Amino acid sequence: MKKVRLTIVGVLATAVALVVVASAAAGGGNSDGDRDGNAVFVQTNGLAGNQVVVYDQAADGTLTAAGTYATGGNGGAALPGAESDRLASQGSLAYDPSHGILIAVNAGSNTVSAFRVRGDRLERTTVLPSGGTFPNSVGVDDGLAYVLNAGGAGTVEGFRITGHGLVSIPGSTRSLGLANTTPPNFLTAPGQVGFTPDGRQLIVTTKASTSSYEVFAVQPNGRLSAAPVVTPSATPVPFAFTFGPDGRLVAGEAGTSSVTTYDIGSSGALSDPKSQSDGQVALCWIQQVGPYYYVSNTGSNTISSFEVRPDGRPTLLAAVAATTDAGPIDQTTSGGFLYAEAGLAGAVDEFRVNGDGSLTSIGSITGLPPGTEGIAAG
Repeated sequence: MKKVRLTIVGVLATAVALVVVASAAAGGGNSDGDRDGNAVFVQTNGLAGNQVVVYDQAADGTLTAAGTYATGGNGGAALPGAESDRLASQGSLAYDPSHGILIAVNAGSNTVSAFRVRGDRLERTTVLPSGGTFPNSVGVDDGLAYVLNAGGAGTVEGFRITGHGLVSIPGSTRSLGLANTTPPNFLTAPGQVGFTPDGRQLIVTTKASTSSYEVFAVQPNGRLSAAPVVTPSATPVPFAFTFGPDGRLVAGEAGTSSVTTYDIGSSGALSDPKSQSDGQVALCWIQQVGPYYYVSNTGSNTISSFEVRPDGRPTLLAAVAATTDAGPIDQTTSGGFLYAEAGLAGAVDEFRVNGDGSLTSIGSITGLPPGTEGIAAG
């Protein structure tokens, strides 16, 4: 636990929440926004002005900068210290492909921004209050977005996604009931919000605040159940999660640097936990690529690889599938390639995912500011 405490802490800058409707700030890209491949979006989380940098993805997986766009808010950092993961979360930048909308959090301004994606260009359409303090994660599903506010007791706030951006859902705020601070403490701030694959439940990880998973039922009107079903994690500090092909929860738990899987009941209760450590330091972030799961170990500057057996048991493929630049954190995938942010180095490391699950380094994007956090692909 001491290793986790030493390697995953940051600093906070706060500002007043705003409601803004604005056009995109100075950007780039080609003249018509057309491109041959996909795009990868990276959030700078700048304390004096948050931005999203757009990268074109070439056929070989390498990235080329195509433009930079202001979010209309400020980034933030959790307390204490100044380390790799300033937002203390996974999923601070989210893309909704069905509406072509990219959603970014502005933790220092208590706002959330939406961009319309046009090829490799962005058009900022909305900046709205996040419904709480220190927004640090976004989950999207079927025209719904829920933003996780990590400060204080913690809240989640709902939004409708339209072709023009976001619209707040009245009466959607739900408290997490955490013993946290404002600004949030890194270890006790909640780590991620996300929908189950069927969209019927919303999950929040609480990290060391209660070391549990809070699961809300999603109502037909987009609001949540009044209170969550709470399940303690099998190992300490549940941080980030994704899902297996059968809908089983696959989570990164930092206290023992483990991947743990759970069955999710219709009531929201989690059961049948199965865990496997990678033997590294501070396993927090997790990304699925096909049948493989890749985790960032920010204390070890490594990525480990796992498979999940049909019975739900995680199996370690490689404790060190790849080494990274300093402070690996959030990841995304596009076209069979894996991209991992390195928060201390201000870099994005690029990897090809091979058929056996091994990773081949194909380069690194550098020049981003330290504290960069948030990555998505579209």
